[in-house]
Amino acid sequence: MNFLFANLKDRDFLVQRISDFLQRTPDGPRGDPAPPAAAAASGIPRERRYHSDVPTATRGLLQLYRQDAPEDLGPKAMKEKMKEEAWNIHFSEFGRGVCMYRTSRSRELVLGGIPEKLRGELWLLFSGAQNQMSTHAGYYGDLVERAAGLSSLATEEIERDLHRSMPEHRAFQNETGIAALRRVLTAYAHRNPGIGYCQAMNIVTSVLLLYCTEEEAFWLLVALCERMLPDYYNTRVVGALVDQGVFEDLTQAFLPLLYEHMRDLGVISTISLSWFLTLFLSVMPFDSAVLLVDCFFYEGIKVIFQVALAVLHDNMDALLACGDEGEAMTVLGRYLDHVVNKQIATPPVPHLHALLTGGDEPPPEIDIFDLIRSSYEKFGGLRSDVIEQMRFKQRLKVIQSLEDTTKRSVVRAMMTESAFDIEELEELYCLFKAQHMSSRYWGSGGLAAARHDPSLPYLEQYRIDAAQFSQLLCALAAWRCAGHAPVLAARLFRTLDRDGDGLVNFKELVTALSGMYHGDMTDKLKLLYKLHLPPALCPEEAESALEAANFFTEDAPKGEEANAESGDVSGGEEKKEDYRYYLRMWAKEKEPKQESIKDLPRMNQEQFIELCKTLYNMFSEERDEQQLYHAIATVASLLLRIGEVGKKFNNGDKTGAGRRAASPPTAELSPDDRPEEAAGEEETGDDASASSHSTMSDDGDERPTRRRLGGCADADWSVTFEQVLASVLTEPALVDYFERKRDIRARMAAHRTRPSVERQSSSASSDRERGDP
Repeated sequence: MNFLFANLKDRDFLVQRISDFLQRTPDGPRGDPAPPAAAAASGIPRERRYHSDVPTATRGLLQLYRQDAPEDLGPKAMKEKMKEEAWNIHFSEFGRGVCMYRTSRSRELVLGGIPEKLRGELWLLFSGAQNQMSTHAGYYGDLVERAAGLSSLATEEIERDLHRSMPEHRAFQNETGIAALRRVLTAYAHRNPGIGYCQAMNIVTSVLLLYCTEEEAFWLLVALCERMLPDYYNTRVVGALVDQGVFEDLTQAFLPLLYEHMRDLGVISTISLSWFLTLFLSVMPFDSAVLLVDCFFYEGIKVIFQVALAVLHDNMDALLACGDEGEAMTVLGRYLDHVVNKQIATPPVPHLHALLTGGDEPPPEIDIFDLIRSSYEKFGGLRSDVIEQMRFKQRLKVIQSLEDTTKRSVVRAMMTESAFDIEELEELYCLFKAQHMSSRYWGSGGLAAARHDPSLPYLEQYRIDAAQFSQLLCALAAWRCAGHAPVLAARLFRTLDRDGDGLVNFKELVTALSGMYHGDMTDKLKLLYKLHLPPALCPEEAESALEAANFFTEDAPKGEEANAESGDVSGGEEKKEDYRYYLRMWAKEKEPKQESIKDLPRMNQEQFIELCKTLYNMFSEERDEQQLYHAIATVASLLLRIGEVGKKFNNGDKTGAGRRAASPPTAELSPDDRPEEAAGEEETGDDASASSHSTMSDDGDERPTRRRLGGCADADWSVTFEQVLASVLTEPALVDYFERKRDIRARMAAHRTRPSVERQSSSASSDRERGDP
């Protein structure tokens, strides 16, 4: 075959690329050239493509419904045959299939309308879909088999829209057309789950199936969604919004007077989205709109822009006289309803929109060929490269607009779930998103893309890992814990990461920060208390976590839960077989439970040691540091005595009076066994806090603390949250500390002005610690 390449910017680069591809292409047997008709559209025989017994596997729907119709010898049918002959002459002169030269004559033939018999073949050729289909033989059939029977959100939406796809056309008024449309859409949703299914895909695909086989329609849909109309068909229709902005700029450039008026009415953004998404197929009679599809496959999106501008130009006077959006929409709708194709040989397909919106005095008919010719004469100077530049500029605006919308939605949702105001939530969202985005540039790139899932609710789309969370929390937390801050951040991360995926979303972070900054004293102490219990406290930090778990399980079930459990045992098999019982239990589990302080488990001595260590680190930068140290030493001493008393009673219940007598009371503890804080308080008063703090190492090592609190942790020792709360309430310095209001804005401003290089190096070092490349 001979190929012609035109308008090359770098010939040597193209030649080198072709040579590289040829070297990687295996030599195949050279047979006879492909037959011009049946195999020209795909490069391989039809019988080798998508083996199936369904009619649409080998023919388009129009060919199926007209196979038994008598031959039409009227003047319009003869004109259709003359078009076919003109194309055959062009094929004989300039080649057929992928080696066909594009000439001025081929453009004239396209503008004159592609014959129905050649439409599918030429669509495949102009779009490039023929190349993909030839190199992926059997791919569509495999997709159909794999997608059969699968259920997803995309398949549910497809089923809902199947009977809305060209219901006025008889090809989709029976199961043959509906089933073919279902297979193509489902196969593409299975191929590209990122897009899945989007409204308007059903309309475009139904038109493709009229002129192509199922496999050909599938590959044309691939070309549309992934190359020719990029990002059009997704949940946010970003591509269509980009082209909507481009269309507004073009309207301002070519029709400035009309643009000002239309902008005031807000019409351009309303009309253009439906025009572009369906290539005018949903707003114009089918026989006319399909000619625009011919031009689109040949020259791309510039044709759609040209025709849209021509429609506005033809209705300029009527639009300038409109006083509101609804009146302008009516003018344009009635105009498009009466764009007709006077050369169609078969009876025209009724346009459903025209049937529903027709008035008493319909406007004069507009020939589609005149509209296309007018668009080329008035706006044919549009160049594809200029449109791509305008798209790039508009894409930045659209993405920013979508992000602003997302931020507003997140802030509105969090206003009811946190105590921060709007400005604080917006700033927190920006900092959280910046932390998430840093993983794409400075973190491990493999996992970064997986952390943004647009299918999730806005509050959960952006997520950060443990290292990023630690960095953000250390900068924003209300409590300064010096070198102990990363440890506390790691515990809070484990507490928030309920699903165990190693990621935390924005909602979870804000909930934690809201409790730190705006919670009352009980809420703050409860958060601290939970941070020193499993799962926040990992086994490496608390060696007696297993004993603590065993201790909790020894407690007998209380209240209704105990009765329910005993009822399960005594109820016998009959209750287990009662499905209503299980439904009630399931509903009870799903009900949100309000956690009270009585629901918190007891804290053992190992966990209490960690809590004391955290409190000591929290006070290191406070102005009343010494008073706080003295207060926490007093509280720790009191809680140790409470735990010892509780231990004595627990041991007495287990072993009897003999063990109670053998156990020394708390008051008789020797100075070596009892806490250093308590002994220091009795001997030196206020110097106790300073001496006890001096034993803490800078890195927060827990070994000195254990020596102060005893030689080793006692698994039988425990305190409750109520006891901790009551003890803290006895010290005014601690009450003042936890009830003090703090402003997060200063912390956010400091983090925002922190040098970016420092944040990047911190992120990179965190990745090295995790072992990421």
